[in-house]
Amino acid sequence: MKTDHRDLLIGGQEVPAASGRTADDLDPSTGEVCATVAAGRAEDVARAAAAADAAFPAWAATAPATRRRIFLKAADVLESRAEEAAALMAREAGGTRPWALFNVQLAAGMLREAAAAVTAPRGEVLTSQDEGTLSLAVREPVGVVGAFAPWNAPVILGTRAVAAPLAAGNTVVVKPSEDAPLACGYFVADVLREAGLPDGVLNVVSNAREDAAEVAEALVAHPAVRAVNFTGSTGVGRRIGNLAAQHLKPAVLELGGKNSVVVLEDADVDYAVDAATFAVFMNAGQICMSGDRILVHASLAEEFTEKFTAKVASLPHGAPTDPGTVIGPLVSSASAGRLAALVRDAVEKGAKVLAGGGEPSGAVHPATVLTGVTPEMELYQGEAFGPVCALSTFADDDEAVELANATEHGLTCGIITENATHGLGVARRIRTGIVHVNDQSVADEPQAPFGGIGASGYGRFGGRWGIEAFSNTRWVTLAGNHAHYPF
Repeated sequence: MKTDHRDLLIGGQEVPAASGRTADDLDPSTGEVCATVAAGRAEDVARAAAAADAAFPAWAATAPATRRRIFLKAADVLESRAEEAAALMAREAGGTRPWALFNVQLAAGMLREAAAAVTAPRGEVLTSQDEGTLSLAVREPVGVVGAFAPWNAPVILGTRAVAAPLAAGNTVVVKPSEDAPLACGYFVADVLREAGLPDGVLNVVSNAREDAAEVAEALVAHPAVRAVNFTGSTGVGRRIGNLAAQHLKPAVLELGGKNSVVVLEDADVDYAVDAATFAVFMNAGQICMSGDRILVHASLAEEFTEKFTAKVASLPHGAPTDPGTVIGPLVSSASAGRLAALVRDAVEKGAKVLAGGGEPSGAVHPATVLTGVTPEMELYQGEAFGPVCALSTFADDDEAVELANATEHGLTCGIITENATHGLGVARRIRTGIVHVNDQSVADEPQAPFGGIGASGYGRFGGRWGIEAFSNTRWVTLAGNHAHYPF
């Protein structure tokens, strides 16, 4: 099997790691090496940060029309390379073709939104106590942003890691996931470079898995890095957030979720079944917004459960390259084993399997529905991040809200109802950063504020909120008269 190799991208040049080491990138379907990448370490982070710092003044001063053209062209380039992205995501992360093409579509939208943000108004004219003084609040880029790009939606999240920071006038050093360094790091950089992004504005430092902590710490701690952009698990996010705080650097943290899809008593059951199935099983459940918990009003429980479990049992499993596959491989056989252990733990403690269950086949875990999941089970609070959900019932809105809020996470929620007023009333009581009434939990749009609360992180991506996250507010005054001083 032919394997690709990518060296680090530093200052516009592809260079090996200072140590000369490389790391293997595995195909989750076969377990074989599909590519190798340079295995950067702290010294390579320092080189990349220095390159980004050197490129910052010129990029921040680049005419807005020029920056806008780069982002617009990058969106077109990305769309033209959609099939390449699909092949890469299948080989590197087990992504099905529909999922990969959705990644391209949304990421292209993010680039176009970044283009729009470049020329959007930034700042306000303030009142002033001093006669004849012009007082302004302006937004300015922070400098170098240290970004972390995860593997699960690699083109979307690789683009999101860099688009808003770059649009705000910053330069970036990105650390791509060890599980998909090509798709979420080098591929995104290639697209932007083809569109005309100058050398040094975006730098990529891949690493071996055993060096991940060292590389992350070096990136956050480097003096040139002035802000941190992290998407990933809650556990790692806590460490990144703590490290950023130690260095007095702002961070945007988009972390895990324990999301609910709530089916109210006035829902259309067939629509609810379709919505819940998509929420749980899109990309084999490997989305931070996936519906781990399906909460159904008791009056609909029997009909919903019968139809939902039948649909789940019929979902095609297999290779990501098979056009009919819905449940493809998880990112690794170890991930499938972790998920199977969660299901076993729940069953041993009294949960009942309504669909799926059993052992994985390699990295493919069966689409699984459980009921009777209770607090002593690991799955009750732990994010599944795979094709598994827990089905529960509730008697009234109060109990639905209580169940939906019974988690430290607070990313997103879907509420299925045919009564918008009823749904909105429930939505306002649920503690999440995102909520969708009469839709499921998985949704993202480039212009919308995206992010969670609690253990799901803080800060927002999307639209003007993304620009604000990676820029500083500066107060500037211009005195029209000479001031009078007491001495």
